[in-house]
Amino acid sequence: MAANLTITGILEKMTGKDKDYRYMATSDLLNELNKEGFKLDVELEGKLSNIVLQQLDDVAGDVSGLAVKCLAPLVKKIHEQQVLDMTNKLCDKLLNLKDQHRDIASIAMKTIVAEVPSLSVAQSVLVSITPKLIQGITGTGMSTEIKCECLDILCDVLHKYGNLMASDHEPLLAALLPQLSSNQATVRKKTVSCIASLASSLSDDLLAKATGEVVRLLKNRASKSEMARTNIQMSGALSRAVGYRFGPHLGDTVPVLINYCTSASENDEELREYSLQALESFLLRCPRDISSYCDEILHLTLEFLSYDPNFTDNMEEDTDDESHEEEEDDESENEYTDDEDVSWKVRRAAAKCLAGLIVSRPELLGKLYEEACPKLIDRFKEREENVKMDVFNTFIALLRQTGNVTKGQMEFEESSPRWLLKQEVPKIVRSINRQLREKSVKTKVGAFSVLKELVVVLPDCLAEHIGSLIPGFEKALCDKSSTSNLKIEALTFTRLILASHAPPVFHPYIKAISAPVISAVGERYYKVTAEALRVCGELVRVVRPNIEGSGFDFKPYVHPIYNAIMARLANQDQDQEVKESAITCMGLVVSTFGDYLRGELPACLPVLVDRMGNEITRLTAVKAFAVIAASPLHLDLSCVLEHVISELTAFLRKANRALRQATLGTLNTLIVAYGDKIGSAACEVIVIELSTLISDFDLHMTALALELCCTLMSDSRSTPNVGLTVRNKVLPQALTLVKSSLLQGQALLALRNFFAALVSSANTSFDALLESLLSTAKPSPQAGGVAKQALFSIAQCVAVLCLAAGDKKCSSTVNMLTDILKDDSSTSSAKQHLALLCLGEIGRRKDLSSHVQIESIIIESFQSPFEEIKSAASYALGNIAVGNLQKYLPFILDKIDNQQKKQYLLLHSLKEVIVRQSVDRSDFQESSVEKILNLLFNHCESEEEGVRNVVAECLGKIALIEPQKLVPALKDRTTYPAAFTRATVVIGVKYAIVERPGKIDAILQSEISSFLMLIKDQDRQELIRTVDLGPFKHTVDDGLELRKAAFECVDTLLDSCLDQVNPSSFIVPYLKSGLEDHYDVKMPCHLILSKLADKCPSAVLAVLDSLVDPLQKTVSFRPKQDAVKQEVDRNEDMVRSALRAIASLNRISGGDCSHKFKNLMNEIGKSQTLWDNYCSIRNE
Repeated sequence: MAANLTITGILEKMTGKDKDYRYMATSDLLNELNKEGFKLDVELEGKLSNIVLQQLDDVAGDVSGLAVKCLAPLVKKIHEQQVLDMTNKLCDKLLNLKDQHRDIASIAMKTIVAEVPSLSVAQSVLVSITPKLIQGITGTGMSTEIKCECLDILCDVLHKYGNLMASDHEPLLAALLPQLSSNQATVRKKTVSCIASLASSLSDDLLAKATGEVVRLLKNRASKSEMARTNIQMSGALSRAVGYRFGPHLGDTVPVLINYCTSASENDEELREYSLQALESFLLRCPRDISSYCDEILHLTLEFLSYDPNFTDNMEEDTDDESHEEEEDDESENEYTDDEDVSWKVRRAAAKCLAGLIVSRPELLGKLYEEACPKLIDRFKEREENVKMDVFNTFIALLRQTGNVTKGQMEFEESSPRWLLKQEVPKIVRSINRQLREKSVKTKVGAFSVLKELVVVLPDCLAEHIGSLIPGFEKALCDKSSTSNLKIEALTFTRLILASHAPPVFHPYIKAISAPVISAVGERYYKVTAEALRVCGELVRVVRPNIEGSGFDFKPYVHPIYNAIMARLANQDQDQEVKESAITCMGLVVSTFGDYLRGELPACLPVLVDRMGNEITRLTAVKAFAVIAASPLHLDLSCVLEHVISELTAFLRKANRALRQATLGTLNTLIVAYGDKIGSAACEVIVIELSTLISDFDLHMTALALELCCTLMSDSRSTPNVGLTVRNKVLPQALTLVKSSLLQGQALLALRNFFAALVSSANTSFDALLESLLSTAKPSPQAGGVAKQALFSIAQCVAVLCLAAGDKKCSSTVNMLTDILKDDSSTSSAKQHLALLCLGEIGRRKDLSSHVQIESIIIESFQSPFEEIKSAASYALGNIAVGNLQKYLPFILDKIDNQQKKQYLLLHSLKEVIVRQSVDRSDFQESSVEKILNLLFNHCESEEEGVRNVVAECLGKIALIEPQKLVPALKDRTTYPAAFTRATVVIGVKYAIVERPGKIDAILQSEISSFLMLIKDQDRQELIRTVDLGPFKHTVDDGLELRKAAFECVDTLLDSCLDQVNPSSFIVPYLKSGLEDHYDVKMPCHLILSKLADKCPSAVLAVLDSLVDPLQKTVSFRPKQDAVKQEVDRNEDMVRSALRAIASLNRISGGDCSHKFKNLMNEIGKSQTLWDNYCSIRNE
């Protein structure tokens, strides 16, 4: 009630005569309306709405401006009928009032359209205003201004609510299309925007109708030039709005546009510009359907890239003579200029169109290098600076696409994109050097951007051109007219080139490079200083690449570099980036030049220690000390060592993970280098602190902590107290860790080394250690049994412990383990399991043939009723054979032939032998290989799938050892009549393809097609089958694994062969179907979609609408109420995976053109859970 009284008072003042009163009252009203709990009664609603509308016409502009602001909150607070009354009155004002009032009515209408509170109100408003807007556009006697205002409002309406207006689409189209032929340019321009906003929600039939009309108008050559321009803009706007849906109409549109480009009159540059802009839009938005026109468009863009009918370029082409510098400067001052010459717009449009072609067609890279690259390099001389920037950007797009396509390829073959680029490097450098001599700062910045990208894509490509680039670099850094931006670009390029080329290349030019860089360290602008310091870091490495000496006299540069950096390091009052760069750089200077800075170290090192005490710079300082400690100069750090160690030890308690990680690494390096200078008490404190970091919550940290612990124990100078502290503090943590099922990789390796180091250190009993390790495998009443993975970890630790303890201890342990196996009682099954694994791990590392009949004792366990013991026995037998092949391999082969029942387990033993040999790159004896192969090929047709799979793995791993023999033998069997043999052979090849390079690669490369052609093998089953399970039937999808594998193959192709893949033809229909498939297929599809969004955004953008539905279904899916936890977790993983893909799509510029995608983002925003998930993914 109080609110209503307040409003009544305000309304009285709003209608007063004094304009200041009216202004203050309107301002008060705005504040009231913005209050959260604000409510009106019905009578006041009408009164308030009318008065606000009256205020719009207030003679005082500031009052009417405030009234417009009141509309935004007011629309959300009043009933639907009042909103409709307001929109009707505003429409009347729009169509009938004078110009001044019409402008404010138009702004008011746009405000209401933007702020309508719900879709139901929006629907009513649309029904009410659409006919009136159409009337304003098409009605007779309507002025141009009225038409323009109505088109503006309609554009906003369609952009926001186009999907709600399906019934009005046809009349709207009928009203808008004729306006494309209006005599008024502003009407035509606004109509283009309006139809584009409408197009994204049109049905295919109406879209075809709209496009058909535009094409008809385009083909009408009799129409005026400005009409043609409008229609060309319309076709480009349509393609931007509807993406791939415009594809079917390209056949009609593209030839007309190309024709316009080539046959337009000389004065009609804008016609050519708009045509090229429309073609660029087609390339980016309809990549699949434009394929057949790409060659034609390429030739067109190259022709118009140098289109300059009013200027004859008679400058000498390929000169790189420095003496012309002054002359060229004068020439650029007197360059031809003509305000009426707009041919530059055509050249700019051609450059952008070519860039569109480059980014959307990775498969055309080879052709682009042959045809477009030389032309682009030639056009670096472009006289119009803005166009020159676009030429640079187009060339950078070509370089980036080359980097994208060839990422991860170390070598490049002849005629590959990178090889073709390398051939052009001398031309690029000549042309860029000419640009670096220009006066324009903008041109020089662009030139350095090209060089930067070139070094990123082709490291080491400028080795022969350093000398010619130095003058441009010096000029950029030393010239008075240089801006900070130019200096940063020049320094960044220098840093990249120093890092990517061999040091000797720079030695003749060090003086010329170092002076401007050292000078830049003293610059006032922090970004220049920070970049200069980073360059200094690279310079230090280049000046003295190794301590032994490289024949280059670096001494004159030591003190100038040190003094420049010290001045920055000592200054506290500067930007954090500069502080961090100075610390990092000083670390490099001390570690590289320390032997020539002995007098300076007592002043410099304490400053670095001081920076460790500052929270902002401590992480950088810790890393700097790691670099100094690792220096081969072995510098005297006695003045700060004790302080550094105590600071670092304290850092192990900090919550910052990165700091703890860096601290462990730095301590390790310090103890290796300066262990004799560090007191025993300090070492004990370090051990106590690092013991708290050992757990399976963070395996990387655990590995670092254990490595540091080993370093402390292995240091011969360490006292017994350190060993005692390790036993008391670290050993209990290690024994808990060994039981973790997560333990693997580096952490497991570090744990094995820890036990080996512990048994070697003083006062540590082997027997007690072994006992405590074995007892970790005992089931506990609280936690139950130990995980299978943990048993393997325990066994590996037992093995290294035995080996470190010496032969006598090792032998007694093996006897103890074999005694456990001889015990028949069923209670000892867990003990037997561990004993077998331990024997296997010991046997792999040491020959156990001195233990008589050990193989027979192990093979007895094949009779066990427990599967895990059989499996462990087969593992143990195989690993013991690795320790002595001559004795045990024939035994295994003989048993496989003679013991049919134990065949599967024995084949597993053989697999262990072969896998170990393939990993260790060992060779079998010739006779052994023959025996193994005969045996394996005999079992290729086994009825048991398990046997065939083991055989396949054995064949694949032997192929790694003996590829000359195996690959032809496998290839022969691809044509065998037995389907099982063909299948086993091809699975074998899968096991032979491993990530690390090997001698099989060259042999397999020429034969791989024979194996891949088995994809077309006739022996295929029906992929979907129904299994009758009695009470119900179950559908089995045998094609699932196949589809999953196919998408994983595509994922690999996108990484390694992007220049030979056309992504557009893959996304629809294949990727789209994968996004609607089973969980196991969707996951790789989401990853592929993210990759494509990053590498081929235009191809994704073109079909974005069709990808929204499957993604929406995935993120909206809810498991059933009675779903088990596994299903719920799985669904959560799936939703996060889909959101990750959506986040990648959202990063593509231009994605906001898709209504469907915008709606999807709105839906995600409305669900708190989804939005939180999305935000966490976006920030990853």
